[in-house]
Amino acid sequence: MGFFIQLLTDPVGFYNAHELLVAQCGVNALLAISIWLTLYAGQLALATAGFMAVGAYTSVLLAIHQHTSLVAGTVSGCALAAVIAALIGLPVLRLRGVFLAIATIGFGEALRFGVILNWPLTGEGQGLTNLGANPTGGILPVWISVAALAYLGWRITRTRLGQAWAAIREDELAAAASAIDVRAHKLVAFVLSAVIAAYAGALDAHLNFFVDPTEYGFDRTVQVLVFAVLGGIGSVAGPIVGAVALTALPEAARWASDYRDVLYGAILMVVVVFRPQGLIARRRQTRRPDGLWPRLRSRLGLAATRAQ
Repeated sequence: MGFFIQLLTDPVGFYNAHELLVAQCGVNALLAISIWLTLYAGQLALATAGFMAVGAYTSVLLAIHQHTSLVAGTVSGCALAAVIAALIGLPVLRLRGVFLAIATIGFGEALRFGVILNWPLTGEGQGLTNLGANPTGGILPVWISVAALAYLGWRITRTRLGQAWAAIREDELAAAASAIDVRAHKLVAFVLSAVIAAYAGALDAHLNFFVDPTEYGFDRTVQVLVFAVLGGIGSVAGPIVGAVALTALPEAARWASDYRDVLYGAILMVVVVFRPQGLIARRRQTRRPDGLWPRLRSRLGLAATRAQ
């Protein structure tokens, strides 16, 4: 209870005491937005951790060997992730469901075991030391990015692109029959998701003095997927709420440290059983007739139906 009491009564003291937690909540929120994009477009793509590693290692390696700035390193990491996503997306996105999930998991594991853990430039599994990290100065850019991407995601769902993604998610064959270029729209979602994941990885790498290769394994991808499922993929706010809640849970439940994993699993079970749509469900709105006379005729028709 002390966690929540300090948060409500002394927010400044809470922030000073939990700066790293606040930063990690923001990074995980960015990763949740990344996987939300592909899920919203009907793709169970689980390459988030792999693209996160691309952004992290690219930005840190450029900073170490070329002394580039954070902005230049981040842009380079995002650009490389976009190119890789486009190259592997063309053949892989022909798959659906669990087959797509397995293929994208394979990409992440191949990147980790084939490059990161065996290439001398990346430390061969020993990680990289980033002396230019700024653990506290990067918190504000992270949360500004979360707010900006959340707004953009909300706006996209109201555009033709977002409507096409929703149509593909509901019924891919029907979307194709409605003259929607399914492959192109899925590729756009996959590339954008990769760019956001690489961006999150670059920011996260510059919040820490050490880049640990174990942070980009399959467990991280599953964790991000749980964020989205817990929060709900109906809107971009759902995965963000799920990311913040589950990232802060271990610290909030410090009083139950011996049963923390049990509590974590119990919360997930309760949410899945009683809120399968997630914590944040998109509200369905009924369209009302425009104009005075259409509304009046609608009410008169409803009244006549009730009278019968």
